[in-house]
Amino acid sequence: MAVDVGDQAPEICLPDMDGNEVCLADARGSFVVLYFYPKDNSSSCTIEAKDFTAEAAAFAGEGARVIGISPDSTESHRRFSEKQALDLTLLSDPDRLSMEAFGVWVKKRMYGKEYMGVERSTFIIDPEGRIAAAWRAVKVKGHAAAVLARLRELKGAA
Repeated sequence: MAVDVGDQAPEICLPDMDGNEVCLADARGSFVVLYFYPKDNSSSCTIEAKDFTAEAAAFAGEGARVIGISPDSTESHRRFSEKQALDLTLLSDPDRLSMEAFGVWVKKRMYGKEYMGVERSTFIIDPEGRIAAAWRAVKVKGHAAAVLARLRELKGAA
């Protein structure tokens, strides 16, 4: 079941690229930009991660933490982050528990074949732990800038 704007964000705890457990509940009191992506080092996922990294200082300036989640291992995340000089937290979810909780583990279709995969999605979670904004089936170009603009709108309305 997919979460929507206004819903309480699911409680998740996952290991980061250094093996440290990161829980959404620990971020209460500030905004979190949580984005789900299919695979480390694929072309679109690399562009998306680099775009969020390019805006990292602006997100931090708004008091927001950027967290990416994929099914890749912590070791894969570490290599990806080092290779691409990423400035964001990557969480490993090989069992897809967070993806299912957020409703982003979906049936996809390519070349006439159906399979299950990650729907590229982004959520802004407000300081109370509610979904304040959501993007599904994200197109990467310009997405990080759009998320930052929406975050600024939300903060201005608060």
